[in-house]
Amino acid sequence: MSFEVPEDRKYSSEHEWVETTDGTARVGISDFAQDELGDVVFVELPSEGDELTQDEEFGVVESIKAVSDLYAPVNGTVTAVNDALEDQPELVNDDPFGEGWMLEVELADDSGLDELLTADEYREQIE
Repeated sequence: MSFEVPEDRKYSSEHEWVETTDGTARVGISDFAQDELGDVVFVELPSEGDELTQDEEFGVVESIKAVSDLYAPVNGTVTAVNDALEDQPELVNDDPFGEGWMLEVELADDSGLDELLTADEYREQIE
C-alpha cells in the first residue's frame, strides 16, 4: 500500500509530521499512522500555552483498534489546538495533512528540526 508523504514536511520516527512557517510548526500524524490506527474516535491534546519537549508525550489518539500516545516532534509552546478534532476526530483519518492537523507550536529553537526525517527518509521507514 502506498501512503501520502508530502515533501514539504519533516517527520518523526513516531509518525508525527511537522510543517514550519516563520518560526511556527504545525503538527499532525502521518497518513501511515492514521491508517495503522484505523478509525480515530477520540483525540486528547494539550492546551494553548503548554510547553512541549521533543520526544515527550503530548497527547493521545484513540481508535477502534488501539490507544496511542503522541510524541512532540519539536520543542516549543503550543499556540493553537485544532478544536474541530474534539467533535470530529475522524478528520485525522479523512485529511491527516490538512483538516486533521493537531497543534501549532511556536518553536523554542530550530535545532530539533534537524533530528526529524525528510520525506524520503520517512518513506524508507514505513516501507
